[in-house]
This record gives sequence, structure tokens and C-alpha cells, in this order.
Amino acid sequence: MAKTIDYYFTPASPWAYLGHQRFVDIAKRHGAHINVKPVDFGRIFPVSGGLPLAKRAPQRQSYRMMELKRWRAFLGIPLNLQPKFFPPDAAPASLLIIAADRKELGALALAGAIMRAVWAEDRNIADPETLKMIAREQGRDAALLAATAAEPETKALFDAYTQEAIDRGVFGAPTFAYGEELFWGQDRLEFVDRALAA
Repeated sequence: MAKTIDYYFTPASPWAYLGHQRFVDIAKRHGAHINVKPVDFGRIFPVSGGLPLAKRAPQRQSYRMMELKRWRAFLGIPLNLQPKFFPPDAAPASLLIIAADRKELGALALAGAIMRAVWAEDRNIADPETLKMIAREQGRDAALLAATAAEPETKALFDAYTQEAIDRGVFGAPTFAYGEELFWGQDRLEFVDRALAA
């Protein structure tokens, strides 16, 4: 029986960025299929006790910065601690990723490129032209993806994934759902690996 993981994330999350490629590699090693599900944490936070970064206590903001530095150094991944375009409106990028998934045009690779654009390249993923450029750089049909992202069906999927995440108890990004278990955070990937190996 094929192993399937639901991947709930936002391309605006540095933690999703830090864990993305490792997660893809783990799933591939176990022959697991990934359901790519960008979600709207603007809807999830109010019902799960979360707060946007700017509204968090100074202690939490300070510790977050320390952890980002630690993980950046540990993983050897380029990461701007204070990107120029942050926080972005992640909805346009999320819709483009869903469009790529609908058209089977490498949604995971595109998601990785979009996250890298925010966290390593200081690019504005809320800008439609920037998103088209990223799609072209990935060898995708940017016009087709942009048109698909604008379709009501794509927005409906974005809404459905978000509600599904709320119903399953997701509260942070990234969250990996396998079987009946949720694994929150890129620092839980070892447990995802173990679950897939069991």
C-alpha cells in the first residue's frame, strides 16, 4: 500500500523553507507520495491560538531569531533573517503552487523555489510578475500557471485545504500528516522519517 503524506505549509514560513528539501528527500527515500497543500495561516491562527509574528511577545520573537540562526548554521542553508519583503501576502504564491499541482507541473519544486525567493533572494512573492519569473526559471509555463491560479477551482482548493487543516488540528507551518499523526515543524522530520520506515 502506497504511503501518503499531507503537507500543510505556507511559502512565507522560514521553517517550511528550512525543512522543505529534507522532507522531499525523506518522502522520496520511502517511496511516499506527498499531497501538496498550501494553507492560509491568517485563518488558522485565530482558531488555534496562534499570533502573527508582529503580535508575539518580544521574548518569543527574540528566541525565534536565535533558532533561525542556529538552524541556518546547522543546515548550511542560505537564509536572510529579515527578508526585504516580509511578511508577504502568501496567497498568490499558494495559488500558483496549487495551480502547478493541478497541472502536474512540479508543485514541490516550484514551492521550494518560491520559498527560496523569499528567504534567500529577497524577492517579493506577492508580486504576480515575480511569481511568473520564478515559474519560468523553473522551466514551467508561467502563463498557464497564472491562468490556472486565477480559476475559481484553485481558490476553492486553497480554501478547502485551509479548512481541512483546521479540522485536523493543524496550527503551525510546516505540518506533515501521516496516518493519524501530525508532525509539526521541520525539527520533527526525523520522526516523519521513522514513521515512514515503520
